[in-house]
Amino acid sequence: MAYDKDNIFAKILRGEIPCNKIYEDEFALAFHDINPQAPIHVLVIPKGEYVSMSDFTADAPDELIVGFFRAVGLVAKQLGLDEPGYRTLANIGEHGRQEVPHLHMHIFGGKKLGSMI
Repeated sequence: MAYDKDNIFAKILRGEIPCNKIYEDEFALAFHDINPQAPIHVLVIPKGEYVSMSDFTADAPDELIVGFFRAVGLVAKQLGLDEPGYRTLANIGEHGRQEVPHLHMHIFGGKKLGSMI
């Protein structure tokens, strides 16, 4: 899947579409999902044009990779999810049911979550 500069997350990063932001630094942006699947459902997106985990880990600078994953952990902690627990999920490609062609990590929490498959 090629990167589409007009995808919704690219527009959010450029400030063209608003989001309910909860965290931002030079590496990542985190915001509440507009269609939550759990009491807490947040998306964390890296700042850069990456579609999948494969191109992100192969092509992104090391500091962006570290900063992105650090942001995921910081957001989960900020949301108070460390102790009760939470789930992270990145849907990649057609079989993974990726809907937006921009790498993003879902953080789900706020209740005991069911099995995945």
